[in-house]
Amino acid sequence: MLKWLSIRFVLFYRAHAPMSIRNRCRHTPSCSKYTLISLKRFGFIKGWRLGLHRIYRCRPPNGGVDYPPHK
Repeated sequence: MLKWLSIRFVLFYRAHAPMSIRNRCRHTPSCSKYTLISLKRFGFIKGWRLGLHRIYRCRPPNGGVDYPPHK
């Protein structure tokens, strides 16, 4: 249930957040896409932990291609 709500929350954010915020991500895939992948692969707790850690890293000089780890 929490995983499903989290995925819906991220999808809502992607649909309604201003483009000025969403276009700031320095990584590929974007931080929200990374969080969606993490939530689907690892579930609620580890998915959010990986997603929040990614958002924390999303600042200079970091950037580039960065995908969530495989199970």
